[in-house]
Amino acid sequence: MKTAGNILSALFDEGFVKKAQGYSKFFDSWTDITAKNGIAAAAFHSRIKDLDRGIVLVEMDHPGWKQILQTKQCKLLNDFRYRFPELEISGISLMLSRAPTPGEPNAEEETKAETTNEPTAQTAVGEEQPAASVAISEPALAGYDAIKDEEFREKLIRLGQTIAAEEKNSI
Repeated sequence: MKTAGNILSALFDEGFVKKAQGYSKFFDSWTDITAKNGIAAAAFHSRIKDLDRGIVLVEMDHPGWKQILQTKQCKLLNDFRYRFPELEISGISLMLSRAPTPGEPNAEEETKAETTNEPTAQTAVGEEQPAASVAISEPALAGYDAIKDEEFREKLIRLGQTIAAEEKNSI
């Protein structure tokens, strides 16, 4: 059986495949380039959106990150030029995102959460949940302590509660 890579190689010439791999490396380089310039945290709040006529379009989720990136813009540009001379990068354009970045709640979700009139109950980890939700046992919550990202941990706990409630309702 042929792999997807073999099929694509048969469809496209080698030059096209190498160019595509170069673009892939370019978009994946953002974390390394920000870390090299002392602003590794910026990679979690920004991303390379596009490369248009030699201009790297970088999108971020907050004006504060835009200011931080502006202070390093010259160094970032030099790193891009050094790593990817074939792309003929001539500048960097920084812009704010119109949509929330992955992992961030959007304004509509926050508004719904704030306007809920349902009574709440405390769960084992101390966060408030709707009273209708199913509590997860103490031993089941112990594994969540290893997750450093608080927002992700909370989402996993809510997912577990939803699954437990669905299982309880299906019995």
